[in-house]
Amino acid sequence: MATVAQDMTAAGWDQPTTGGQNTQRMARGLGWFGIGLGLAEIAMPHRLARMIGVEDGDGVRNTMFAFGIREITSGIGILSKPQSSGWVWSRVGGDMMDLAALGSAFRADGSNRTRLAAATAAVAGVGLLDVLAAGQLSRESDGGPERQRGVAPGEGIDVSSVVTIGRPAEEVYAFWRNLENLPRFMDHLESVRELGGGRSHWKARAPAGRDVEWNAEIVEERPNELIAWRSLPDADVPNAGSVRFARGPNGSTEVHVQLRYDPPGGAAAAAIAKLFGEEPQQQVSRDLRRFKQVMETGEPIRSDASVHHGPHAAQPPAERIGLPPRMSGGAR
Repeated sequence: MATVAQDMTAAGWDQPTTGGQNTQRMARGLGWFGIGLGLAEIAMPHRLARMIGVEDGDGVRNTMFAFGIREITSGIGILSKPQSSGWVWSRVGGDMMDLAALGSAFRADGSNRTRLAAATAAVAGVGLLDVLAAGQLSRESDGGPERQRGVAPGEGIDVSSVVTIGRPAEEVYAFWRNLENLPRFMDHLESVRELGGGRSHWKARAPAGRDVEWNAEIVEERPNELIAWRSLPDADVPNAGSVRFARGPNGSTEVHVQLRYDPPGGAAAAAIAKLFGEEPQQQVSRDLRRFKQVMETGEPIRSDASVHHGPHAAQPPAERIGLPPRMSGGAR
């Protein structure tokens, strides 16, 4: 049986290489480091100046503020496009500015040269990492694969999950293949409208109350085994993915989902959303649990916590929205 990776390749895009993933992981680390350093430079400029041995004069606050804004800007840029070298090269330029400023501080009266030497060594070390990451990203960009259908390799966020459902593969496949059923268990999905010819129109809720829409097409289909899709050009959320249905014991079905998408606001927005419990992997896993509940009981089981966000008094929800009618035999 074809693997999930083979299914995704058939859908029109390849998995990123391990080397590319490692470089992007390093870039993301540098991005978060830059944001943290920038926040410190803005929040406590005088304390930070004393820590690195710089004379705490009148211009320290303005200088630190400017450096902090630069670090935060480049950090957000890197997190938005971790596969691109441009923002990492901007960090290299910033490192040169920092080293020049530290060099000037060595000549100033009242500076602590021991602390300045330690700070210079630290900046040089981070600068070396920036150069290595920027150079590797540049090489991967120049020699990397061409942009594929849906989302380019290494460009979006990869999510995969699996669930076992106590229903036959034919029934599970038929329910999913009717794409207009998907909002019944996909929490952020508002509607899917089939357009014919394997194409469909999707509408979903994004962070901050924003709605996003896109058209998609099925690029490969094997009845009762596989559905693979990609978004069409100009989608608000470029995406591609596959769902594979594998027969399990006692008439059950293993549902394997693999998804790659480029969220609104890029990877930085997804990373921030993760801090508030909206991590993409968790979303897909919850959606698949609800899918299992729909197939096995006729409706998703919604806990009090799933209706209310944050601390709240225990009480039944005022309204039950979007629950499908109890199924009585095969998917419709």
